[in-house]
Amino acid sequence: MNKPLEELEKKSIAIIREAKAQFKNPAVMWSTGKDSTAAVWLCKKAFLGKVPFPVIHIDTSYKFPEIYEFRDKIAEEWNLNLIVTKNENALKKGMSPKKGRLNCCTKLKTEALKNLIEERKFDALILAIRRDEHGIRAKERFYSPRDEDFHWNYADQPAELWDLYVRPSEDFSHMRVHPILHWTEFEVWQYMKQEKLPVNPLYFAKDNKRYRSLGCMPCTVPIPSNAATIDEIVEEIRTSKTPERAGRAQDKEKAYMMQKLRALGYM
Repeated sequence: MNKPLEELEKKSIAIIREAKAQFKNPAVMWSTGKDSTAAVWLCKKAFLGKVPFPVIHIDTSYKFPEIYEFRDKIAEEWNLNLIVTKNENALKKGMSPKKGRLNCCTKLKTEALKNLIEERKFDALILAIRRDEHGIRAKERFYSPRDEDFHWNYADQPAELWDLYVRPSEDFSHMRVHPILHWTEFEVWQYMKQEKLPVNPLYFAKDNKRYRSLGCMPCTVPIPSNAATIDEIVEEIRTSKTPERAGRAQDKEKAYMMQKLRALGYM
């Protein structure tokens, strides 16, 4: 095993095991993207090949067909306890990206998750965000509490010194746990190759374009690329100066939009 990747993996597995030990009813989020697929795999490795808690997929109903196909295939192959959740009420009222991306993400992602947590009483969510992915995510901690309204106080994060991830006071709705927060996009792709993990086909180039970050169809555009293998993706990322989320619409709008979304509970 690549030594730097081995160290990253060890730390991630320790964080995942600590979360399982500290919380009564955890779950892991899975979008089918590279990061969350790697995180689910790390959960499998942490517990001898079986994810011992539910795997949540938020379905906005606006995702690519390839996402649904990949989700169902890998969930069966990995024997995951998959929970698919939607905000059916918002969809029935016509919520869509046409209503504004802030409104749409809040209703179809954040509120869908909030409803599920209230129903299933999850007290911790394992998410696959990384500090290098977006400026606001760089403010995160490995353990990040959310209040009953899902709000995140990004201006007052707990200190995490000497790899001690102390559970804060009981005054929180649920805890967000980020086991790959310290990874980079480059390292995730190296790990995907090393572990021979399944990759969503949207990441591979077709007609000289590919998706670098996966979201809903109306809000995600491909980037120019000829990378058709993991090796080619790794090399492309190593030399690229284009931001990872350049194809995501919410990152191209007002500068504070992602910060506002995450403060309201967005992943």
